[in-house]
Amino acid sequence: MESLPVHAQVVRLPDGTYTYVDQASLPVQQAGPQIVHQHIHQAPPDRTVQRIALGSGVGAGAVAAGVYFGPLLVGVLTAIAANLAMLAFLAAVLVWGVTTLVKSVGGSDGKAAAKAVRKGRRR
Repeated sequence: MESLPVHAQVVRLPDGTYTYVDQASLPVQQAGPQIVHQHIHQAPPDRTVQRIALGSGVGAGAVAAGVYFGPLLVGVLTAIAANLAMLAFLAAVLVWGVTTLVKSVGGSDGKAAAKAVRKGRRR
């Protein structure tokens, strides 16, 4: 017993055997508050649409094509709509101009023709 260290203590291990533990080698617990280092990471981007598309059996190539061609399709449809609107405006201006010209130059026959066209539209 004289060979034991001064701070030795007998401890029973989980397997049932006994051993000596030197109290000086154990970590000392501090009485103050414990400092916790927490690492906060940015959330990953939301890929819900891609996951739904891939989960429904659509391949990754189709998802990539949708991501690439989707905005292009919107741009093309917008350009087509703008062109059609411009053509409709141009047609309305031309019809108004022709109608006004026929009324002013045609005399009574032009006014009668314009009146007949107006009546035809009402039916």
